[in-house]
Amino acid sequence: MEAAQTSSHRNPLPMVTVETLEKGFLINVFVDRSCPGLLVSILEAFEELGLNVQEARVSCTDSFRLQAVGGENEEQGECIDAHVVKQAVLQAVKNWNESTEQE
Repeated sequence: MEAAQTSSHRNPLPMVTVETLEKGFLINVFVDRSCPGLLVSILEAFEELGLNVQEARVSCTDSFRLQAVGGENEEQGECIDAHVVKQAVLQAVKNWNESTEQE
C-alpha cells in the first residue's frame, strides 16, 4: 500500500470533471502538485475545441487547480458534449506531462 502511495505522489493523475451547463460547461481540473505550463496546454485544448472561456479561477502554488466556465463558439456550428471536453483536457494534461518528462 505504501509503495502505491509513493508512486502516485511521483506521477499523480489529474482529477478532471466536466459538467454541462445551460450554455457551455463547468470544467474543474486538480493536480496534487505544481504544474508550470499546464494552464497553457489546457487553454490551447479549449481553443482547438472552439470553447470560449467565460470565467476562470486558477491556482498554481502548491497544487494546480482550474475552475473554468466555457461556452461553445457559436460560429463553429457543431455541438460538443461534456465527454469530448473531458477527453480534450485529459489529452492536454497527457501531452504536457510527456513534454515535461523529456526536458
